[in-house]
Amino acid sequence: VATRQGLMAKSFDLAAEAYVDAVGGSMSSDSLRRITEGWGRMVEEQRQVVAEQANAPAQKGASPQERRVVEVRPIAGQANLSTDGGMVLVRDEGWKEVKLTTISEVEVRPAEERPEKEDGASRRAEDPLAKLKEHSYQAGLWQADTMARHQYVEGLRRGIDRCPRLSSVNDGAPWIERITSLNFPEAVQILDWRHAKGKLWTVSKAVFGEQSPEGKGWVEERINHLWAGEITKVEAALEELDLDQKRWPDEVRQAPGYFEGNRKRMRYDEFRAESYPIGSGTVESGINTVVHHRMKRPGRGWERSKGQAMLAGLSELHSGRFEQAWKDTLPSAA
Repeated sequence: VATRQGLMAKSFDLAAEAYVDAVGGSMSSDSLRRITEGWGRMVEEQRQVVAEQANAPAQKGASPQERRVVEVRPIAGQANLSTDGGMVLVRDEGWKEVKLTTISEVEVRPAEERPEKEDGASRRAEDPLAKLKEHSYQAGLWQADTMARHQYVEGLRRGIDRCPRLSSVNDGAPWIERITSLNFPEAVQILDWRHAKGKLWTVSKAVFGEQSPEGKGWVEERINHLWAGEITKVEAALEELDLDQKRWPDEVRQAPGYFEGNRKRMRYDEFRAESYPIGSGTVESGINTVVHHRMKRPGRGWERSKGQAMLAGLSELHSGRFEQAWKDTLPSAA
């Protein structure tokens, strides 16, 4: 109970109060912190061991059918894998990126079940509804290559390497594309629709002005092309603006290359027709729910090792595996 409260509450002070309310007795915030972080360290040690096993070179005579990671809630049908980063304050180091990967089951429902938007018709009104559910997470203060190891473990744990349909919707960061291609080359990589659309708005506001009717018309036509999979028309329109000038911000100057480099991941007409998700909202929500809710706090920030321990515990809690992780670490606690 104490550990669960320590992970869920916004602070250890609030966790201690919730513990007292739940079970009676008394417990100081310092005691609750030591219990929570101590358990998190055991989870962190355990996931390092699993990562080593999963990523070790294949041994001679080993069966390719042998699973390197015990499966938990494996996904049998369609799945999605998304990865992103969020910032937390690390003591004596400053703001550092926590990398998080989210794996979800994708349930495709008829277009008629799509909720109606309050502000009018949706572009996707006639598209099948790709509903993402049963999420699981891995988060840590990692460099990209270390994140790759843990992304791979979580993918094997959910069985996505055997899914007949696997997508990966992300924000376009090169490191995410690289590690996802390495771990799951069969995944259909998709650039998050909101990021692609936002890039066009950034160009429009810089070139035409914030409130320009001409700019609004320009960007809406480009968005229509993008939605229809007509990427070359978007690229041609950007070239006409002659953005390679020093007066434009870097993000604007780089826009033509951004769309050219992500052309294969912007085939939104095909993705929609094949019932793939085109938004990375699950991982963005995960950053807030798994990481920021608990890890963003006033003061000097987290000591790196304690922050990493908390992230290990939070990953299991929000993946619905807290009870099993608790049982798995009991031998270590004895």
